[in-house]
Amino acid sequence: MAAARWLLARGCTLTSILQFLRRQQVLQLYRRILRALRDVPAEADRRHLQEWAREEFRRNKDATEEVSSGSWQMQSG
Repeated sequence: MAAARWLLARGCTLTSILQFLRRQQVLQLYRRILRALRDVPAEADRRHLQEWAREEFRRNKDATEEVSSGSWQMQSG
């Protein structure tokens, strides 16, 4: 929350603060995925999964719509 207060003090809007926080969460998720993939024993599988994760994040980099887990579950099954 210190970051949010810092942004508000500099005149940022609530929307931009929420975008900043969401970006931080997405980057944290990306890093956790890549760290978890280090434990995949087969190098070919690890590289394939790393490339898949990178491509998915690239493909969705401009996404603005959030998907809740409940709505995703309804759509997928």
